[in-house]
Amino acid sequence: MLTIDVIMTFIGVATLLAWVPGPDNLFVLTQSALFGPKEGVLVTLGLCLGLVVHSIAVSLGVAVIFQQSQFAFDALKYAGAAYLVYLAYKALRAGPENPDTAGASRRPASAMVLRGVVMNLTNPKVAIFFLAFLPQFTDAARGSIAVQMLMLGGLFILCAFASFTTISLMAGVLSRWLRASPRGQIMLNRVAGLVFVGLAVKLVTANR
Repeated sequence: MLTIDVIMTFIGVATLLAWVPGPDNLFVLTQSALFGPKEGVLVTLGLCLGLVVHSIAVSLGVAVIFQQSQFAFDALKYAGAAYLVYLAYKALRAGPENPDTAGASRRPASAMVLRGVVMNLTNPKVAIFFLAFLPQFTDAARGSIAVQMLMLGGLFILCAFASFTTISLMAGVLSRWLRASPRGQIMLNRVAGLVFVGLAVKLVTANR
């Protein structure tokens, strides 16, 4: 099983990686700024549920498919890019909300969680990252490699959830301030739309 020194080292590295600007934390940032801290936490939950699937896929060897098959890799990344373009379209077309009716138009919790799940699962780079990253902290002398990778995946998810939740709460403060201004809301939606387009382009141009 994992030793304390391996666990502490892994937690430090995983937390650092969670804060490095990337598709997932930028997605959390924009969703929190657009809809509020609660919605950002729900998106974070969805992203972490996606990481659960990636952890299991790596442990079972399924992630190797995306590493070895160009077709599978391309199919998944284009689906993810299309989803991001769809979100960009909605953000760029969105108008300001009336503060008196904003509560009534809040997105359902399930929709925000699903948004995070789809965002994470349609990025094949996550599976390949796990495939390259997790084995570095395993050792056959400590028992089953698959079990060790599942444990490491769980630790990574906890680090990501804590980090992304912090980002959600920080961005949520900005959201409350900007959403009181119609002009601020429009500006925020335009910025979010451009971020989504940028993430889509980055995903489309990604290589295995």
